[in-house]
Amino acid sequence: MKSLKLILMVAFAMVGFSAMAQNINYDDPKYAKWGANAEQRKQNMLNNQFLKEAVDNKNYKAAAGYLKILLEQSPAAAQGIYTNGIKLYKNQINRAENDEQRAMFIDSLLYVYDVRLQAFADHSKYGKAYILDRKAREYLTYKSDDREGVRKIFNEAIAATEEKTGKPDLELVAIYFSNLCEDYKNDLVAADAVIADYDRFSPAFDGADGESAELKNQFDSAFGASGAASCENLEALFSKKLAAEPENEALLSQAVSLMSRANCDSDFFFHTAEKYYAIKPSSETALFLAQGFQNRSEFEKAMKYLNEALAAETVSAEKEKLYVRIALISMQMGNQSDAMAAAKEIKALNPENGYAYYIMGQCYASSASGDFEGQACFWAAYDTMSKAVELLGSEPQILEAAKKMMSAYRSSFPTKEECFFNEVQQGASYVVTRGFANGVSTTVRYR
Repeated sequence: MKSLKLILMVAFAMVGFSAMAQNINYDDPKYAKWGANAEQRKQNMLNNQFLKEAVDNKNYKAAAGYLKILLEQSPAAAQGIYTNGIKLYKNQINRAENDEQRAMFIDSLLYVYDVRLQAFADHSKYGKAYILDRKAREYLTYKSDDREGVRKIFNEAIAATEEKTGKPDLELVAIYFSNLCEDYKNDLVAADAVIADYDRFSPAFDGADGESAELKNQFDSAFGASGAASCENLEALFSKKLAAEPENEALLSQAVSLMSRANCDSDFFFHTAEKYYAIKPSSETALFLAQGFQNRSEFEKAMKYLNEALAAETVSAEKEKLYVRIALISMQMGNQSDAMAAAKEIKALNPENGYAYYIMGQCYASSASGDFEGQACFWAAYDTMSKAVELLGSEPQILEAAKKMMSAYRSSFPTKEECFFNEVQQGASYVVTRGFANGVSTTVRYR
């Protein structure tokens, strides 16, 4: 049935073409790309029609025959030859019966791109840059195991785009670099290669916004997660660059962002971060510095930057982040009063911020003592920490700490006997009268 369908298809095409062909002078130079002589040109124009129809009708064997002739005799005649050729072999790849057959079809697909490149490299729209871009993506899809080959073809595609437009295609760069970072993690390339390409491509992302900003984040995240972006490697990279351009704001920003992501705590990092903050103060940089100084137990320095940033910040979401860090550092310093004040500010800005309750719960617990009134603080602490657990789902480390505190507070509740002697019963309302928890309404529960 399929053969009959093809025969009818060819017959109808020939009838239609014959009518048209009567008015065509195949000796005209404009038809020269279709073949060496008039007869060959006429036949290849027919073959081009047959190729499309065979592909559309999934007669891939016939289509492959027409494609072979066209690639040999008229490779520069029409872009449609390659469009249909690519469609043919991608369908064949998906239908392959075994690995050997699949590999053969993949090689045929890549060969189509190679011939297209020879024939149409100079095309204004679908030339070298476009063809290599498409080939690189197909190579990654179908020959991803050939890691060296993937890197090679993507570099060729990126270079072609730079040649055409004066700058690399950011999407291609992001795809290539993500794969390069994976190769590093699998010990296929050295850290120097990753750092060198990061250095090579990062300027292309300067000023990125919208979709380009997302690609920049993908690019930077891949570098940060690769392991190549160790503090040692980053310091080697940025110390050299900043020695040449010590006041380069974009470079300082990049260095601070990447080194903070890698949790660097070297003198070089702090010097760089403080220099950037002096040039362009911001909540983000203040938080980087605060985290670093907190890790070094230099709490006063951490608080200095947080308070400076807080005084200048007008965006509520950014103020919220600053107050969270202030609260956490204050607790670490043993300054519950400042921690409580910061927690109240967090709650006022965002009642759904779990850190507010995490800090407040600890402050309530810090007011506890051995007598009944003091033990009652643990009811308020437990209730508040329970709220923190409810809201801290996206912070697994803090969440676990909060759960442990809840358990400790519950084990510190007054006993049934202590409640009895103080004339309160389980389930009754109770207003705490001690310390930070003074005035907090809670519920009586036995240990």
